[in-house]
Amino acid sequence: MSDTAPEWITSDAPVDYVEAVAWMEARANAISAGTASEAIWLLEHPPLYTAGTSAKPQDLTDPDRFPVHQSRRGGQYTYHGPGQRVAYVMLDLNIRGKDVRAFVQKLEAWVIATLAEFNVTGEIRPGRVGVWVPRPEKPPLPDGTPREDKVAAIGVRLRKWVSFHGLSINVEPDLNHFDGIVPCGISDQGVTSLVDLGLPVTMGDVDDALKRCFATAFEAS
Repeated sequence: MSDTAPEWITSDAPVDYVEAVAWMEARANAISAGTASEAIWLLEHPPLYTAGTSAKPQDLTDPDRFPVHQSRRGGQYTYHGPGQRVAYVMLDLNIRGKDVRAFVQKLEAWVIATLAEFNVTGEIRPGRVGVWVPRPEKPPLPDGTPREDKVAAIGVRLRKWVSFHGLSINVEPDLNHFDGIVPCGISDQGVTSLVDLGLPVTMGDVDDALKRCFATAFEAS
């Protein structure tokens, strides 16, 4: 476990994806070398799609809509854009426990605790990465399965047991922008946001909640 809290960095203007990845990789290398502290970077990106290491070409349904970036994070296709809070997480698992599964579970718990600050019940599903919210007010799927929407995505990479990439929470993005991909390879469920759920939540509100809930998810064990 880390004895010191990570540095929190917030970018107000949208950050270019390639520049963000280069910065993350440099910071992760510095953390591994012992020359920099852990960090959590809160930001937004211009509209774009990223392809994780498990992305399937057929899941990019509108390849000309936005720039497409190949990413070495885990997962499939993801959208990033204005109104979505991205939290890039550069943490040293050498001191937090070398357990990838436990780390992802802590990321999920962090998102769920953050959503709970706004009385939103986020849930995880076996075989589906990310955090979901039940939508009982929507018609069920043709097979009778209850409708659920994804509100947060998770995709990380480790290098020398230091993490980078991280998670995204849909605060108020243009949900139509997700139409150019099959988000995370799941075609039979939808995507939502906090504002779509009827909550007048700002990016600053989400940032405050993320900071409050971080210690609960990562420092308690």
